[in-house]
Amino acid sequence: MLLPAALRATAHRWLRRSARHPALPEACVLAVVAVLVAIGTTGPMPALAVVALAGAAGSTLAGVRLSRLAIDPDAQFTNLTGGRLARRRAARPRRAAALLHAAVVTAGLTAAVLPLASPGYRPAVAATGLAGTTVLLGAGLFSLPRRPRPPTPVRLRRLLDGAVAGLCLVFVAWLLLPYAGVPAAGRLAAAVGIGLLAGDVLTVLTGAHRHTGAARCRVGAALTMIALVWLAALPAGPTAGLAALLAVPALVVGVLLIADGMRHVAQAAGDPPRAATLIWPRTLVPAAGVVVATVHQLQAGLLLDRVAVSLALAAVVPLVVRELLSGDAERHSPPEPAAPTPEPAAPPQAMPPAAAQETSPSDQAGAVVRPVPAGRAALLWALAARPTPVTGALLVVDLHLTELPGVAARDDVTAEAVRRTRALVAEGDEVFDLAGSGLAVITTAGPVLAYALGARLLTVLDRPYEVSGAVLRSRASVGLAELNPGPPEDVLRQADLARRRAAQLGRDRVEWYDAYLEEQLVRRLELERELPGAVARGELDLVYQPVLGLADRWPVGTEALLRWRSPVLGTVFPAELLPVAEDLDIVGELGTWVLDRACRQLADWSTGGRRLWMAVNASVRELTSPDFVPRTVAVLDAYGIGTDQLVVEVSEPRVGAELPTVVARLAGLRSMGIRTALDDFRAEHASLAQLRRLPIDLLKVGPELTVARDAGHRPLLDVVVTVADRIGLEVVAEELESAHQVEGALRAGCRYGQGYELARPATAERVEAYFEEFPTTSR
Repeated sequence: MLLPAALRATAHRWLRRSARHPALPEACVLAVVAVLVAIGTTGPMPALAVVALAGAAGSTLAGVRLSRLAIDPDAQFTNLTGGRLARRRAARPRRAAALLHAAVVTAGLTAAVLPLASPGYRPAVAATGLAGTTVLLGAGLFSLPRRPRPPTPVRLRRLLDGAVAGLCLVFVAWLLLPYAGVPAAGRLAAAVGIGLLAGDVLTVLTGAHRHTGAARCRVGAALTMIALVWLAALPAGPTAGLAALLAVPALVVGVLLIADGMRHVAQAAGDPPRAATLIWPRTLVPAAGVVVATVHQLQAGLLLDRVAVSLALAAVVPLVVRELLSGDAERHSPPEPAAPTPEPAAPPQAMPPAAAQETSPSDQAGAVVRPVPAGRAALLWALAARPTPVTGALLVVDLHLTELPGVAARDDVTAEAVRRTRALVAEGDEVFDLAGSGLAVITTAGPVLAYALGARLLTVLDRPYEVSGAVLRSRASVGLAELNPGPPEDVLRQADLARRRAAQLGRDRVEWYDAYLEEQLVRRLELERELPGAVARGELDLVYQPVLGLADRWPVGTEALLRWRSPVLGTVFPAELLPVAEDLDIVGELGTWVLDRACRQLADWSTGGRRLWMAVNASVRELTSPDFVPRTVAVLDAYGIGTDQLVVEVSEPRVGAELPTVVARLAGLRSMGIRTALDDFRAEHASLAQLRRLPIDLLKVGPELTVARDAGHRPLLDVVVTVADRIGLEVVAEELESAHQVEGALRAGCRYGQGYELARPATAERVEAYFEEFPTTSR
């Protein structure tokens, strides 16, 4: 009986160690690979032996990383509730990790077998490994979570842009590949493969989503395939020589990027912010490659052959198609007015006679104003009548009144807002009253000046309005969209989506439209549609992250973390879930479920003499509810749990607005013996001064405080621990993801810690198995 227990304990310790993701192993592998390449270049070691050793080193480390994700996944890889569709969606990242692990192993084995094969069979061995790796990589990338597809015109434009760059790089590869003894068909196939894969790498590295884990996986997969294509294209005889070494960097970096990208996919609560697309590298890199390859060919005394000329001409085709599509869009844009009159004649269906322009001498010298009777129709007509080429931007302004006035007062506010806007905009800009829903401005200014105009509008429109004997206030939101040759309805829709995004983010702000913004809004609408009823449908789940004593690494408690396993949206994390729940006013319903489920689990774990605490997060809105304290005590009594075993956490950045009520509720919890904690502590001067006012027992701080900001100064964590000791608080260091951070927290005097370096979040069953290693756990 002792042997299985020992093996189980050894396995758990190995899993905990393998959860670490410091950069040291990768740095060591890259250093070893650099040394091997240097040795192979100077001659003491055959080039293919270097390829085999380097590929084995990189694939082994990447394989360990990926196998860790496949056999002991993070909480988001596990779904024990919901229907078959929910379980299938939740299993996608785990399946992707397993497939990518198999691909990495196949690539490493391919590199390792090459020196053992006879020279005549090496291309066949490399081609076989390439085929197997390609299939596994394709299946693994397909299993990764996917974002919504962009509109068809956007996809077509991206495809054409990628085709231009890819064909240029195919041209480069054709000229630069070593081809002595290689059949022309094999050389062309290798050039096409390397060129298109290099074009894919360039597209991903310059795209808007280049910082995501999926993008890293895609780049790593392309680099790995480039290396295998290169090895398969080398001559069969001894002439391969040092050329094989060129595959080593792509192979090693590729497999390591696959593992690193999969780790980011597993740990990310959501995509990082969308970055700006880098246009100049997509244009400059292929063009520079074509020039360099052509000069190299001419310096070697060779002229361009038929294949090279054909590839160069082929790259022109997608470029011409793209320009034709752009020209077609411009030809279908609204025609320029026939005469330069101050106001173009409106079609009867868009501008009825009642909507004739009302001007004053000051109006004629400045902005053009359209009154209420035309409204949205007048705006659409004006957008359609803009001269080509179309320049400028559309601003849509929402006036959110903090009070609830009558219709007449609201109309007076809108009229006053229009007058203020007319006095602000430049000559030639048009202002539209949108009949109760705000106003709009068409400006000829460029993006920077249009954004500045939006910011000035916020300042002007937020001033108080004196109407009907009352003073009303407004919080404006401004959405911006660039004018384009497309349908005017699309421009208005884009600006309105940006306006809605500004309102969702708290108003008093200006937001530009982009495709990522539209994806986020669609995602938000899906969340708002699916979240109500999630509790009744059994779609909520809890995972638990142990809290350990830093001195002895024994567990003292756990934190319950909410997950929504949606059959439609997949796994949704609290950072995305809770803001929607607050807007829908169902935070209390979710909090009640979390408290009940966490306490029931704690009661199960408390058998056999084990005594742990359970931490649950409470929002400020939930905490300030009058019945929060008695309801919490009732749940503890129902499950027979000691009050000191529950820790209620509240986030420090959200406390300020409701500080007196929060203090009263926390004091009420402590009076019943329930422990309280302040999460996300920022360690600012005001925060440190406020600690004495808050009735808390635990203070949770992030790992960023373990590093000194300036040379010669103590880390902020030392200061926080000192202050906490003076007022009787225990400090918990959270989000510890490296041994260095754990050591810094322990050195600063933190008693407890939690994070991936110590223990990952997992299901109740996995955490219970983890606790079995510590049979006398009790704190």
